[in-house]
Amino acid sequence: MIIGVPSEVAENEMRAALTPPVAEDLLERGFDVLVSAGTGADAGWSDAEYEDVGCEVVDDRTAVFDRADVIFQVRGLGATPDDEADPYTEDQLVIGLLGPYNLEDELETLAERNVTAFALELIPRISRAQSMDALSSMASVGGYKAALVAAEELPKLFPMQMTAAGTVRPADVFVVGAGVAGLQAIATADRLGANVRAYDIRPEVKEEVESLGAEFVELNLETDDASDEEGHAREQDEEFYRKQREMMNRVIADSDVVITTAAVPGRPSPELVTNEMIEGMERGSVIVDLAAEGGGNCEPTRADETVTYEGVTVFGPINLPGTVSRTTSRLYANNVTNFLDNLFEDDALTIDTADEIVDATMLTHDGTIRNPHEQSEDKESTDEESDDAAPDADATEEATDDD
Repeated sequence: MIIGVPSEVAENEMRAALTPPVAEDLLERGFDVLVSAGTGADAGWSDAEYEDVGCEVVDDRTAVFDRADVIFQVRGLGATPDDEADPYTEDQLVIGLLGPYNLEDELETLAERNVTAFALELIPRISRAQSMDALSSMASVGGYKAALVAAEELPKLFPMQMTAAGTVRPADVFVVGAGVAGLQAIATADRLGANVRAYDIRPEVKEEVESLGAEFVELNLETDDASDEEGHAREQDEEFYRKQREMMNRVIADSDVVITTAAVPGRPSPELVTNEMIEGMERGSVIVDLAAEGGGNCEPTRADETVTYEGVTVFGPINLPGTVSRTTSRLYANNVTNFLDNLFEDDALTIDTADEIVDATMLTHDGTIRNPHEQSEDKESTDEESDDAAPDADATEEATDDD
């Protein structure tokens, strides 16, 4: 079986779907690996490093699609909406972040070609799937990086320092949303020495927040069914959000840094921080809005831009994990390889639609559209990922020791 890894075509995408260390393991298990030239360049791996472990490197990206049985991608289909569709071929198996929401013509084309496509965004939040959960892996790094971006931009130190010239008080960081990205942002800001507070619509995450050294901000708002069965925060009505914004105003005004993480895959992000709230912050304060791709949690946020509003710098990154491409490529390569392993039974590829993971992520199979995924109307995630599958604070470092 040939695993093909085409170079990524999405703008500013620096991650690779497979790294030489993970490819070497696949080769030892009997797979052939075909990689298009330059696939790992932006993540720090040369074509020679892929060849050294036994991969075949080809100059023609299209040749990967022509020859491979399985395609590993970071972003494809709806995840690259402005790019030309990739030339998936008959009976191919595709695994990646495929932007599965509201795809129509693309899925029809895949079904006609008998392509079996799996979107990793749809991984169910169950224990057995944690090793395959690419969104959680990426969100963890995104939360870490968000705290570093804020620390770099803020014209104050994060930690308290006592010097002969006087005592420097710690910066105040407020994290909105205690999902995977939020918890990692909390942990990182705390390790940097900041005074950290956090809020989440779900009161049950208070213990997790406090275990990382942060203060949990309780807004005393009535919530009905705050969490769904997977641990995500449910969407509330507009009256709830209005009261939430009023009560958050005081906390935000006292913060030097605000990091927001309330993203809803496939739908617009809820606006939680208004211009009026930002006007109450000191000049030089920083906001990092991790929900920018969906429009942002903050009123002045612009996707993939940095804007200044009333002296406050507002970052709207859409791919922070991609800026740490060596680490995230390794994590992603493990995720996608673990997913492929789940499709094998007794060393034979077995597409078991009764498997919860397979059923949830499958877009097309056997000539039919199996999962024309549309975002459900009854839940909102306070993070791009699950909260019950959050990795340990040190998981990223541990996973990259053998890069």
